[in-house]
Amino acid sequence: MLMQIGPLNLHNAALKLTAGAPAQLLKAGKPQIAFAGRSNVGKSSLVNCLLGRKKLARVSGAPGKTITVNYYDIDGKLFFVDLPGYGYAKRSFADKKRWSALTQSYFEENAALAAVLQLIDIRTGVTADDADMLAWLRYYKVPHMLVATKCDKLGKTALSEAAAQLVRSPAVAPGTGCVLFSSLRGEGRDALWTHITKLAFGGEGKD
Repeated sequence: MLMQIGPLNLHNAALKLTAGAPAQLLKAGKPQIAFAGRSNVGKSSLVNCLLGRKKLARVSGAPGKTITVNYYDIDGKLFFVDLPGYGYAKRSFADKKRWSALTQSYFEENAALAAVLQLIDIRTGVTADDADMLAWLRYYKVPHMLVATKCDKLGKTALSEAAAQLVRSPAVAPGTGCVLFSSLRGEGRDALWTHITKLAFGGEGKD
């Protein structure tokens, strides 16, 4: 697995900060690529796959319960930012309010935020919660693209149909980029890294 991506040495990656309150959020410095999506959409698995790790980003034992913003330092040049998952039905009203306050604060006046990768489970497509998140990104004028996760769960024909339906969703702005991804198989990893380096560094691609 390729461990040098453009200017980045992926061997040099570590969890830098876990922020549970707005005052702890980082909004300046090295560029940030944030990962957003529903609980259980596969954010941690995707981060691990991109970085060639197995357990750097840990899957929560209680889905939807952890409300933190996790910053992964990539070679001292880039942050991957794992935003708290949304849409977990059993989350209390107080937890939902805390998620909203923390996430909204992250987007507000964040000069370091280069782009958001909006993860969508290819099997379910754009849910109402996903649509709300996409509207939020447009409201804050945040550059973003879609990453369709768990693509190994569908056959070739079903995958093609689901991908076409995904980009045609009324919640998705015309022209929004989309990468089909499988953390299990590593499919889409190189394509997604190409987008990430372009978004974060203005066009520096893979070596």
